[in-house]
Amino acid sequence: ISRLEALPGLKLDVSFDDGRRVIYDVADDLSLPGYSALRDVLGLFAQVQLDESRTCVFWNDYIDLPSHALYEYGREIAGNN
Repeated sequence: ISRLEALPGLKLDVSFDDGRRVIYDVADDLSLPGYSALRDVLGLFAQVQLDESRTCVFWNDYIDLPSHALYEYGREIAGNN
């Protein structure tokens, strides 16, 4: 992951080293254990971080997403190379 941005509506704008850019809808994951906090705890979603290896995004010790899931299930932004 080369760039990460939290967007309104529980979406992540993620750019990868190969130039691919996707929008990942975290709302699809709210049924996973602990993920509802991203909706319920004010300001938590905006605190998303990229780990040191740049292969995982996380919010706390319990809520994270691996880069391969973001890459595979994110909606590619049209016009990206």
